[in-house]
Amino acid sequence: MKTHLMLAAVLAGFAGHAVAEDVVVYSARAEQLLKPIIEVYKKETGVNIKLVSDKEGPLMERLRAEGSNSPADLLLTVDAGNLWQASKMGLFKPVKSPLLDANIPSYLRDPGHEWYGLSIRARTIFYNTQKVKPGQLSSYADLADPKWKGKLCLRTSKKVYNQSLVAMMLSDLGPVKTEKVVKGWVDNLATREFPDDTKMLEAIAAGQCEVGIANTYYYGRLMEKSPNLPVGIFWADQAGKGTHVNISGAGVVKHAKNEKGALKFLEWLSSAKAQNMFADVNMEFPVNPKVKPDARVAAWGDFKHSYINVANAGSRQAEAVKLMDRVGYK
Repeated sequence: MKTHLMLAAVLAGFAGHAVAEDVVVYSARAEQLLKPIIEVYKKETGVNIKLVSDKEGPLMERLRAEGSNSPADLLLTVDAGNLWQASKMGLFKPVKSPLLDANIPSYLRDPGHEWYGLSIRARTIFYNTQKVKPGQLSSYADLADPKWKGKLCLRTSKKVYNQSLVAMMLSDLGPVKTEKVVKGWVDNLATREFPDDTKMLEAIAAGQCEVGIANTYYYGRLMEKSPNLPVGIFWADQAGKGTHVNISGAGVVKHAKNEKGALKFLEWLSSAKAQNMFADVNMEFPVNPKVKPDARVAAWGDFKHSYINVANAGSRQAEAVKLMDRVGYK
């Protein structure tokens, strides 16, 4: 009897080790975008992903406050500026992964291997198709030209997306030219800055302004809902460095209890199957160049990316914010 009990205990121990350990993900992405992907991963691997959702600021502060007691294994958020900030706060640990390096181009990941892009969003020019011809458009800098006076709409400078755009412009154009451009934008505004990209695109459609800058997926969502709106997409700076791109991405948390599981999930998210789901659900572009975008996204046409490393969106963010304040971009 005693022998049987000992054998049962040993077998129970082996069974316990066979059960995959949960991966805890702190995420600033909308839950409805992630849950279908998480379900597929669980079905394929048996691993349960525990999702803790909030905005990026509170999540990063929570991670810092929790320190080594944090249950988080992975931090997932949007915008390279946020990922860079999390890295500077000491929230990530560098990881070695030949698979991630193979699947994700170097300009879309941290040079120190602390975070990796998982999907691409382009921030480009949009225009009222009844008032503007594509041939009138060219670059972000051209929107500062007086010909657009009273015709430009912009989202508020308080949003990280525009801070990152200006930070990347600083890396491309330098501080003097960038300040001149952003000052020109302010001078050309048709109305006060908008709280979000959707409202700004709707203003373009309504003729309140003629041109503006937004993330592509906002345009995709809006056109799915209202396909007859007179709003067109134009790929900025194709004769220069290329259209500004940013990412959603993730990194393994410094005090991860399940580092191995977090890395495996991150690697899986960079794979072809996951990339299709991860990018398509929000009408973004796959970060893995071997994966084709969703047909709705592909219909917008091919374009040249800016290949400046997206880490610049973070490293020059403070400089960008000061510049925008200086020229009165609210």
